[in-house]
Amino acid sequence: MTNKLKAGIVGGAGYTGGETLRLLLNHAKVEVAFVQSRSQAGKPVTAVHTDLIGETNLNFSSDFLQPVDVLFLCLSHGESQKLLDENNFPDSTRIIDLGNDFRLNSKFKDREFIYGLPELHRDAIKVAKNIANPGCFATTIQLGLLPLAKAGLLTEVHTTGITGSTGAGQKLQETTHFTWRANNVSAYKTLTHQHLAEINATLKKLQPGFSEEINFVPWRGDFTRGIFVTSVVNCSLSIEELRTFYGNYYASHPFTHMAGEMIDIKQVVNTNKCLIYLEKVGGKLAIHSVTDNLLKGASGQAVQNMNLMFGFDEAEGLKLKGSVF
Repeated sequence: MTNKLKAGIVGGAGYTGGETLRLLLNHAKVEVAFVQSRSQAGKPVTAVHTDLIGETNLNFSSDFLQPVDVLFLCLSHGESQKLLDENNFPDSTRIIDLGNDFRLNSKFKDREFIYGLPELHRDAIKVAKNIANPGCFATTIQLGLLPLAKAGLLTEVHTTGITGSTGAGQKLQETTHFTWRANNVSAYKTLTHQHLAEINATLKKLQPGFSEEINFVPWRGDFTRGIFVTSVVNCSLSIEELRTFYGNYYASHPFTHMAGEMIDIKQVVNTNKCLIYLEKVGGKLAIHSVTDNLLKGASGQAVQNMNLMFGFDEAEGLKLKGSVF
């Protein structure tokens, strides 16, 4: 196929870089022009991403200045802003940042970044030149709460979420080491997680009068991929009304689905899906939501945003089967 979209990846040696590359290599309308990595420059991509053996002969490059239509920034937090400050990319190059640099501060130099949650900003994403991809926990929590906030029904939220070790990135840390992680669960960043800021910003835009707390306790889990979140709020609607309400909100969105029974992480690992299940006990509503932190929580959502930006089918290259067994 000729006239494919040319894509570049900056910071291609990490988990999100590898997943973004995997998706783009199998995207019918994209050609990967380069995969940049300072630490791995000159080495075959498959020397790091061994799952791509037989899929590509690309080597990691040291530079990223050749013209591309879309540039994916898969960098550590704070590095994207530094990159754009030190380099001038053509206005015609659209940028999708997978870090947190532009999720709250959306303007940088002459670029304006749209918060890339398609279930909220689909129309704005379609005409955007730059995207700030949401965080993984932020995506999973927000998708459980958006319908309530849109209707002005959101009250104080108590949320617990557990994530796999890949959420901490590829660099080895004490809490990602096998001997620590195996047969272990722990809380971290209690009530202070960095994704709270973007969650609050989104919910307050949808429900301007919302001033309650988002009480979030994240957990580290004994597995590699996936996020399971449970949010509890006060709600007077019946469970039947809520299921209809949520179903209508997400009816036109290809990757967020209401489940009829309890969900689990294996249903979404290796997919771009978010599954939601609702339970009502008395006046309390429990909203369960699950995603793959590296796909719907990162690279998959980035490709979904690219599809919208360039007028492709929103699900192009993202029709993936879950690893349920």
